[in-house]
Amino acid sequence: MIEQILTRKNLLQAMNKVQKNHGSAGVDHMPVTKLSELLSIEKKELTEKVRSGEYLPQPILGVEIPKGNGKYRLLGIPTVTDRMLQQAVLQVINARFEFEFSDSSFGFRPNKNLHQAVMKAQGYINDGFQYIVDIDLKTFFDEVDHSYLLQLLYRKIKCRDTMRLIRRWLRCPIQINGQLVKRRKGVPQGSPLSPLLSNIMLQELDRELERHGLRFVRYADDFSIYTKTNANARKIGNAIYKFLKKKLKLSINREKSGIRRPVHFTILGFGFVPTYVKGEKGKYQLVVSDKSWNKLKQKLKIITRKTTPMSFNERIAKLNEVQRGWVNNFRMASIQNKLNELDGWLRNRLRYCIWHHWKKLVRKRKNLIRLGVEQGQAYAWSRSRMGGWAIAQSPILGTTITIERLKKRGYLSLLEIYQKISPQLNEPLYTRPVRTVV
Repeated sequence: MIEQILTRKNLLQAMNKVQKNHGSAGVDHMPVTKLSELLSIEKKELTEKVRSGEYLPQPILGVEIPKGNGKYRLLGIPTVTDRMLQQAVLQVINARFEFEFSDSSFGFRPNKNLHQAVMKAQGYINDGFQYIVDIDLKTFFDEVDHSYLLQLLYRKIKCRDTMRLIRRWLRCPIQINGQLVKRRKGVPQGSPLSPLLSNIMLQELDRELERHGLRFVRYADDFSIYTKTNANARKIGNAIYKFLKKKLKLSINREKSGIRRPVHFTILGFGFVPTYVKGEKGKYQLVVSDKSWNKLKQKLKIITRKTTPMSFNERIAKLNEVQRGWVNNFRMASIQNKLNELDGWLRNRLRYCIWHHWKKLVRKRKNLIRLGVEQGQAYAWSRSRMGGWAIAQSPILGTTITIERLKKRGYLSLLEIYQKISPQLNEPLYTRPVRTVV
C-alpha cells in the first residue's frame, strides 16, 4: 500500500488538493505555494524517508478559534508537507472504508452532504418519529482513543509502513503558545485525515444503532435518533450513553443532550415548525435556527462596521462571499421574508459606512449635491446633528444612495442571491404562511 501512496500521480493529486484548500502554514512557516518546489527538488528524499520509516512528522500548530458561545475550539494545523502526505494516504485508504459506512452517515463523504442529512431528519419527523434523542459528544475530536482507533484501522490496512505513518501523526505533539504538548488521545481538527478517522471511529456507533433497527442521522460527531414515544427515547438514550462510555470511551455533554420535540430541536443550523396546513397535521417545515441567524448577522456587522479598515469595494466583495455561502447552506428553508428584512438593515449599514467615509462637512455637502440633492438641503444635512445611523435610515440617503446605485458598485441582496441559487425553491414547501422561530 505504501507504494500506491508514494506514486508520483497520487502525490501530485494530493499536492493540488492541499494547494486548492489554501490552508495556513504550520510550525515551519512553509506556505502551500512551496509544495511544488518541494516535490520537484526533494521528492526522492522524502519518499525514501517514508519507505524506510525514517520520516518523522513535525509538531502540529495549535490555534484556538472562537465557537460563538464564549468558548474556543482548538484546531491543529500540520505542516504543509504532512498535510500533503496525509492527503495522499487518504486518497488510497478512503475507498477501503467508504463502502462500509452507513447510509445514515453524511459528514465528509463523497456524494453526501448536509442537505441530505437535514432532509432525512425532516422525513423521519414527518413520518411520526417525533421524540428525538439529541446527543452531543463532549470534545469528541480531543477524546478519541488512539489504541482503539488503530485497531479499527488495522482491520483494513495491513501495511506496516502505512500504519506506522498514521500512528506517528496521531501521536505527534501539538504546539500551543510556543510550548509542545504531548498527545496520547484525540484527532486534531484541521488535518486531511481527521474527518475519515472520525467516521471510522463512529462507524461502530452506526453499527450499534443499525443492529437495533433505529432511525438516526449522523453528520461527523453530530447525531440524533428518532423514535415514536418518550419512553422508548429514554430507553435508547440510556443504552447509547453506556455504549459510548464503555466501548468507544467517549463522554456526552449532558447540558446539550436530551430528548427533544421537533419545535425544540435543531440539526446543523436548521429548525422545525408546524405547517398549519389542512390535511397536513403533524408535518413540519424547515426554518433557520435563531443561532444561525445571529451568527450571520454578527458576520455582516463586522464587515459593515464603519471602523473596519476596508474600502467600499472590499466590503462588497466580502459581503457577497459571506452571503453566498450562507444562503447556499440554508437554501432549503423558508427564509424569503427574513432575508428581505435583513437586506433593508444591511443596506442602511452600507449607507452609514459611506456617510462616515465622507467625513468632512464640505465633502458631505458636495457628494449630496452630486447625488441630486438641492444645494440648500445638502448644506443643512451635511451639518445635521443627527447621528450617522439615524441619517443612514433617513430619506436623504435612502433616496440618493439607492439600491440601483449600490448594485452598480457590485452589491447583491440576500434575497437576490437566494433566488439565483435556488430558483426551484422560491416557492415555499407549503403554500400557507407558517409561524417562524426567528
